[in-house]
Amino acid sequence: MALYEYRCSTCAVVYEPRRAMADADAPTTCPASHRGAVRLLAVFATVGSAPDPAARGCGTPVAGGCGGGCACHAGSRV
Repeated sequence: MALYEYRCSTCAVVYEPRRAMADADAPTTCPASHRGAVRLLAVFATVGSAPDPAARGCGTPVAGGCGGGCACHAGSRV
């Protein structure tokens, strides 16, 4: 079971039902019984730092990798 975030199109309430991954896109009803909710993109954050890229496990950038947009290349232009 996974936790998904939905917003009701009718009353705009945001809620998080536990559902099987296979049912993630199946229709759901909000706590007020409205239909037509939209699944939201889950957002999370982590806090921490490392003294250098090698300590983060990044090592040397490889061609075709993350393109400079990942944490391994934060603050640099590849």
